Amino acid sequence: MRVAGFGVTARFALLAVVWGASFLFIKVGVGGLSPGQVTLARVALGASALAVVLVLRRRPLPRDPALWGHLAVVSVPLCVVPFLLFSWAEQYISSGLASILNATTPLVTMLLAAAALPGERFTPPRVFGLLLGFLGVLTIVGAWHGVDVSHQLTAQLACLGATTCYGGCFVYLRRFISPRGTDPVVVAFGQTGFATVILGLLAPAIAATPVHLSLPVVASMIALGVFGTGLAYVWNTRIIAAWGAANASAVTYLTPVVGVLLGVLVLGEPVSWNQPAGALLVVLGILTAHGKLRAPKPLLVDAK
Repeated sequence: MRVAGFGVTARFALLAVVWGASFLFIKVGVGGLSPGQVTLARVALGASALAVVLVLRRRPLPRDPALWGHLAVVSVPLCVVPFLLFSWAEQYISSGLASILNATTPLVTMLLAAAALPGERFTPPRVFGLLLGFLGVLTIVGAWHGVDVSHQLTAQLACLGATTCYGGCFVYLRRFISPRGTDPVVVAFGQTGFATVILGLLAPAIAATPVHLSLPVVASMIALGVFGTGLAYVWNTRIIAAWGAANASAVTYLTPVVGVLLGVLVLGEPVSWNQPAGALLVVLGILTAHGKLRAPKPLLVDAK
């Protein structure tokens, strides 16, 4: 039992490191590749890694045409668009800031779920948590500086656009795919596989620029695709099975910490005070919205 428990704990730590490091890998990748090339390499390597996992497991793929249709549809806003947006954005902002903005995904998911799913109604804790998270986003982007239309601001908005895509897709997955009980590894393979086909067709338009390969760029793409986009799904599935979805989701709070630390230590990226402060507000907003933080009950004093 101890060995099994250590295995799950090790996978959780590795998942936090790999997903947090994904933004570092993207930053290194766009140093030699275009955003379209980074995205195509990411999904192609991820789909290949997942295909190997499925072959080793020797389980037949589902034959439900509707399932594959849903996976084809969701692959665009879940993989193609957000991966392109993050890759483009990291040409202008730090990998640490991108990882912080990615942490807003649970808040966006909750907002969209409340609007689209009957069982996800707004409650006072959720509303307060969303407002706190929104304040965190304003803090991260430094809203008090005013509106300064620049590549940096546009890049931050692109990251938030990517998290909005994630949020909408998680609602779509919960409504149309999760009830089917499909193996999550199959779902991940379908998403990345269809994304690879779509990006391959778009490659002449978005990935035809010159390539400047180096060892760091190649290694980053392999790590981003095989581990961050492929095997990470397998690890996450096993963590959820062992610990439950609520405990497994705590990785969301660790990935921006890893992303910022790696950006500072590996790339020497600067960090302004408002970025970690805003990230803290976002995390507090997520915890509040999920009912993890509650106001203490008032003490009752006996008047006798």
